[in-house]
Amino acid sequence: MESALVDVTPPANGTVTPAGPPKNEEALKAARDAGWVLPVAHNYTSKTPVTVLNGDESEAQPDAAPAAEGDGAEDIPKSRYHSSNWSHDAAKYEWKEEFGDVGPRDEKLEKELFQGEFINRAGAKIENYSTVEVNVESKTRVKPISNWDDAGLHPVVLENIKLCGYELPTPIQAYAIPSVITNHDMIGVAQTGSGKTGAMLIPVISKLMGKVKKLAAPRPGLNFDSSRDRVRAEPLVLIVAPTRELCCQIFDEARRLCYRSMLRPCVVYGGAPVREQAAQLERGCDILIASPGRLIDFMGRPELLSLACVRFTIIDEADEMLHEDWNEEMSKIMGGGDANTDGDHRYLLFSATFPKRLKKLAARYLSSDYIHVSIGRTGSVHINVKQNIVWCDQDKKMKALYELLLSMPPSRTLIFVKFKKTADFVDDYLYNLGLPSTSIHSDRTQSEREDALRSFKSGVQPILVATGVTARGLDVRNVMHVINFDLPSADHDGKNEYVHRIAGRTARIGNEGLATSFYNEKDDALGPFLTKILLETHQDVPEFLQHFKPDGGNLNFDEEEEPGYDEVAVDTVAGGDAWGDGNTTAAPNADVVAGDAWGTSDGASAAGGGAW
Repeated sequence: MESALVDVTPPANGTVTPAGPPKNEEALKAARDAGWVLPVAHNYTSKTPVTVLNGDESEAQPDAAPAAEGDGAEDIPKSRYHSSNWSHDAAKYEWKEEFGDVGPRDEKLEKELFQGEFINRAGAKIENYSTVEVNVESKTRVKPISNWDDAGLHPVVLENIKLCGYELPTPIQAYAIPSVITNHDMIGVAQTGSGKTGAMLIPVISKLMGKVKKLAAPRPGLNFDSSRDRVRAEPLVLIVAPTRELCCQIFDEARRLCYRSMLRPCVVYGGAPVREQAAQLERGCDILIASPGRLIDFMGRPELLSLACVRFTIIDEADEMLHEDWNEEMSKIMGGGDANTDGDHRYLLFSATFPKRLKKLAARYLSSDYIHVSIGRTGSVHINVKQNIVWCDQDKKMKALYELLLSMPPSRTLIFVKFKKTADFVDDYLYNLGLPSTSIHSDRTQSEREDALRSFKSGVQPILVATGVTARGLDVRNVMHVINFDLPSADHDGKNEYVHRIAGRTARIGNEGLATSFYNEKDDALGPFLTKILLETHQDVPEFLQHFKPDGGNLNFDEEEEPGYDEVAVDTVAGGDAWGDGNTTAAPNADVVAGDAWGTSDGASAAGGGAW
């Protein structure tokens, strides 16, 4: 085995990327013997062909899988409903006026939406979420839901939840749903992979279900004819996320939860053809998921998009979106163009981390009675993630990575690096040693990124090398192993980045996962934080981190949350009470959250608000 390896050092940022080791027959055989599938050549110089949508999707024929070499290419999941490889063209339920209030089943679409192997489902360790502490900061007491049937959800939404395989609400869902139903702005903070996408979509879709005919703009629906039926998109819900991949994932979940409803979701993001995304908007849009740059572009085309009807603005990865780097974009999105500034506009912010310095910024957008729900310690890592931190000199990382991959059963593995050139180098290195790898970073075209993710999700290329920013928010089923080839820099928000990397990519929604981090003297600034994370989750602290153990075992993290009000009711629910009534206390005059989530009697009066 030793002869199969070449000791090389990945390039530093800005240097020319070497070609990596040449293909080695011994290494190729070793990879096959270890159980890894054949590597698939990926042509990063080609463009994914873009075709114009067929006007009648019901007659569209299945597409051929993208061209690829090697076994398994035909297994890449492709929609049978659309004629493009772009995520924005993925199949969605199209409405006909004669459907009434609830549309009929579409067996083909239902199979695609709910039965794919790449759909993330709750794992065997989902019960571990019921042991986390829940902190609620608000002037209103929130009574969490304990099951879906008692949540007051619209029957169509409830059926879609069950089709998704979600047996019980996670803690963030248990608190977010009643908060949104009763017309409150909110901040929801929970570990990545704990069901925040469902927490934001389920109550909003359910709440709108009984009002779509009254509120929604005209839509041509299933009988769309591009020569006569174009309309202006006037969404009721706007969801903003920092990365293209995260936008596409939220869109996929929205397609499932909007199934058989009148609500039509769309997604727009940079790097994809503007013309095709505009064509989707022209068919009508009720829920718009968007990356900031492309959204601002469309906001400059009022004949195509209006935000005047938006009733819910949702910011995902809010800690990232409220960063000063996004100030200009967020100012335009939250108050620019014809944005709805009426009192019936609700704002929801979700994130895995929410440093206290961001609370004042968030308060600019939220009503004074907003609800702040934190699941567990803000910025923590769940116990379902097994963390291994190993010493690895910088010039030994490539060899260590290769040996680590061959020493474990093959599984979907996500490798994080700091630099784009390092991602290319590590990808080439592993591929030339017979391992089925691919990579994504911001220099790749959007079609290349979507092709790479499709191959990763399908298992054609089960090793994905990515920069930390690019992979933020990725939700891929059965990612069993996350490897920090490069740990994040402590002086570039490294603590939060570490949490996003390992807590959000593996062990999602009750599944178990493994995270391995290569550590050396360059990472010492992050050492104290890593040590406390290991102690907090009751995991072994390696010898080289022992000197970072805090005196007396005091795990005092820097970014502890503080109450956001001068006068605030704080409910703390621990253990099994996180699912039920709990034994919480609130201010004597606190309103009790209750009521239905849809229809004309949605119980919003309990929170002092109307149902529009």
